[in-house]
Amino acid sequence: MTTVLHYAAFTEDSKGGNMAGVVLDATGLPEATMLGLAADVGYSETAFVRPGDGLGHDGLGHDGPRHYGLRYFSPQAEVAFCGHATIATAVALADRDGPGEIVFDTAAGSVPVRVTTDGSGLTATLTSPPTHTRAAGPAVLTAALAALRLDPADLDARFPVHVANAGNDHLVLALRERTRLAALDYDYPALAALMAEHGWTTVQVVWADPTAPFGTRFESRNPFPPGGVVEDPATGASAAALGGYLRTLGLVALPARIEIRQGADMGRPSRLVVDVPATGDRVEVTGAAARTH
Repeated sequence: MTTVLHYAAFTEDSKGGNMAGVVLDATGLPEATMLGLAADVGYSETAFVRPGDGLGHDGLGHDGPRHYGLRYFSPQAEVAFCGHATIATAVALADRDGPGEIVFDTAAGSVPVRVTTDGSGLTATLTSPPTHTRAAGPAVLTAALAALRLDPADLDARFPVHVANAGNDHLVLALRERTRLAALDYDYPALAALMAEHGWTTVQVVWADPTAPFGTRFESRNPFPPGGVVEDPATGASAAALGGYLRTLGLVALPARIEIRQGADMGRPSRLVVDVPATGDRVEVTGAAARTH
């Protein structure tokens, strides 16, 4: 029997965060079996680890990170990269083997993760796949606003509407008012069809907190029809994509630390921290995780 562990990521307890299933040994599991397990678990993603030999790429095992293959399945399909399931898996491995450096080989590329402890719990920091972003065309924006039941006047013009990527595509829209974000109520079938047409993993709808330096603190909501759920309470991949978007468009002073609060409007508060270096095309995403059962 395959054992599935249950972790909440981007939270320090089970009351918040985003749930992920974790299978620490998926050796020999067919794709159909992994998809079936993900559907049975019912979380937005379940991660499947293909154990490696624990050695670095030099094969010598000297002070190198532990290497594992990692695949992600939503209840409906395989996903190239998932941030919260990566954080959950890294912490699950650290619970078993202790903190340290890990490298996951994913469909989106190599993802290094650093797991540390401060005595009260484990925290994982992943280095994202390369980030890039492109402007959303007028027709795409019109269709997205209609599906989200938003008006152009709801948008914060300081943040251009883009499709940002850090392993997966995410449409990024910023709203002017926090109350409008809280009231988000979208047309699920229409948005699901639009996202399938364009290959978006989530739509990231954000509000910039004016009490923090510009572009460094956001409230976020992430509709996630491709995962078979209405909304994602914590989305590490979209947080990474947002960090890359802010850097590419010159919207933050670099290096930058960005705090994203997500899930509060659905009763599962989460905290994601994104560190954006001044150079390169990757970012770091940090969060805690806790086993629930």
